[in-house]
Amino acid sequence: MNETSDFLLEVKNLKTHFFTDEGVAKAVDGVDFVIRRGETLGVIGESGCGKSVTALSVMQLIDSPPGKIVSGEILFEGEDLLKKTPTEIRKIRGNDISMIFQEPMTSLNPVFTIGNQIMENILLHQHTDKAEARKKAIGMLELVGIPSPDKRVDDYPHQLSGGMRQRAMIAMALSCHPKLLIADEPTTALDVTIQAQILELMKKIKTDIGMAVMMITHDLGVVAEVADNVVVAYGGKVVEYADVVSVFKDARHPYTRALYDSIPRVTDTQKRRLETISGMVPNPMELPEGCKFHNRCRYARPVCESEEPPLIDVGNAHLVRCFIYHETKSRFFDDIDGIETLRKKG
Repeated sequence: MNETSDFLLEVKNLKTHFFTDEGVAKAVDGVDFVIRRGETLGVIGESGCGKSVTALSVMQLIDSPPGKIVSGEILFEGEDLLKKTPTEIRKIRGNDISMIFQEPMTSLNPVFTIGNQIMENILLHQHTDKAEARKKAIGMLELVGIPSPDKRVDDYPHQLSGGMRQRAMIAMALSCHPKLLIADEPTTALDVTIQAQILELMKKIKTDIGMAVMMITHDLGVVAEVADNVVVAYGGKVVEYADVVSVFKDARHPYTRALYDSIPRVTDTQKRRLETISGMVPNPMELPEGCKFHNRCRYARPVCESEEPPLIDVGNAHLVRCFIYHETKSRFFDDIDGIETLRKKG
């Protein structure tokens, strides 16, 4: 493992809860991960697993009330963002850490031109005059592949296609050359051709300016394309954490395995019934006791219903939250040989 100084972002035991009249929703309930400089970390899981709330917590964009970061640390270049003042956070947000949101049509302001929205970020953080900011905005639009950028800079969001709006969002996020880019489902609702173009664009810009990327998605294909390491989230927790090759070649957690098995494969040589994951992602207000996945897991045993499994290293910095790999609990799985069963399914 690299030295701690190589860590750009460290998230430690992060808990973000939402306090409502119906109860407390534990959207993020003890998340840990790191992002190294220049690394792309993929964060995957079904909707409701806490991926986006984790990203918004890093950006300090949780609506309060009802949301609140109740504990944990978010260390950016060794400094805890949770201890910084709102003024200090505003200097970091959009400058050192930027974010691409899921829906560009709702994230872009419809009453301002694309150019004005990019210029706003440049003027705030780089302290240039308007003429220089406009020149940089046009340069960013050209960088992300928007044709005739000197004309498009004066267009409003509704005048652009979905793919162009997403490119404009990327231009805005990258306008100050951030050290970390958080991309929350950046290719959602785009057709596959545009999706491929956007992913290639992000990979190129990442290489050009040397930034790190936190890629949030439910699409395993996107993760395989861009990620170096992968976090698998479920029930507000990290259930598996490893390099991208290990996650695809040797997935260890039953949830990761189930996600992988549910992918249609064009290479299948015989008719295969598409596997599904039974049940639903738990309501964050009604998280089950013990392992959060036990009521959907084919390998669950009584201990899973009563105790929370720890996140343990099963070798080569491959972390898994499952009793199958926990020595003191292994006797519960002797009859199914859980480890070998999961491996053989790969």
